Amino acid sequence: MPFEFIRLDVEDIQLIVPKVFDDDRGFFMESFKKSDFEKHGILDDFRQDNHSKSSKGVLRGLHYQAAPKAQAKIIRCVKGKIFDVGVDIRKNSPDFSKWAGAILSEENKNMLYLPEGFAHGFVALSDTVEILYKASNEYSKEHDRGVAWNDPDININWGIDFEPLLSEKDKHQPFLKDIKD
Repeated sequence: MPFEFIRLDVEDIQLIVPKVFDDDRGFFMESFKKSDFEKHGILDDFRQDNHSKSSKGVLRGLHYQAAPKAQAKIIRCVKGKIFDVGVDIRKNSPDFSKWAGAILSEENKNMLYLPEGFAHGFVALSDTVEILYKASNEYSKEHDRGVAWNDPDININWGIDFEPLLSEKDKHQPFLKDIKD
């Protein structure tokens, strides 16, 4: 099998470790194989691919889309290094408000799977970062939502010793306890 699937501390988040074939010419890996992902409970019908570029210190998130346009995501860093985080925002989940994260980088080639009902964010740890991610629904501006990256009730340890660079939107996201939908 070309992937190892590792469940993180929040039950439905999975770290996906691809099998990478390296030699003096470069490398080859499968980054997605529907049949293998389905065997590990990733049954989503992915409908959109996104590509994001950020500079060191940029923190994007925590973002999600509300139902009925909620998105599952598979995130992969193809340039540089990020700390990638998912937060369970499903109110009836035993893991509600818990987070799990992983280092994703061009070196380790790992991916993070977040099902629908999770907010997503990352911080860029290298000079330049590019991430690719699959989403199970197309972007919908009217369903676009967010949670404050520094929500004290979630208490994410971003592992940084600097003030992150945020978008205006991310500077004004609500705390999870203040979100009604």
